[in-house]
Amino acid sequence: MWGIDRLSPASDVAFAGQVLLAWLVGGAGAVILFLALGLFRRAETTVDPRYPSRSDTIVTGGIYRVTRNPMYVGMALVLLAIAIATGDVLNLLVLAFFLWFITRFQIRPEEEALRAKFGEAYDSYTRRVRRWL
Repeated sequence: MWGIDRLSPASDVAFAGQVLLAWLVGGAGAVILFLALGLFRRAETTVDPRYPSRSDTIVTGGIYRVTRNPMYVGMALVLLAIAIATGDVLNLLVLAFFLWFITRFQIRPEEEALRAKFGEAYDSYTRRVRRWL
């Protein structure tokens, strides 16, 4: 994103409070990410997204009552914060690509693996809690 900003100065937008907003959004993203990681650690289940079948439990408490993917929400907020900090509107395309890519190639396969492992318990959770927000 920093490279896009440097290569495309014509797409920059500046506004009052830009740096503060970037810090607030990025901070919120980091807090959400670390809260989610902490809940996984407390549940003693894997945080490695490459191997969802190694999960020992479905984490449904805390931030997981609001979103099924708080780690990815946290990452997306950090990317949004960088887009805000750079002021480059083209970086919103990077964020959009991240959202599409992570949903298509990470979240959906994770969901399939969790559904295969936990069955109705996971299906019930997905009916109560949204994938993103």
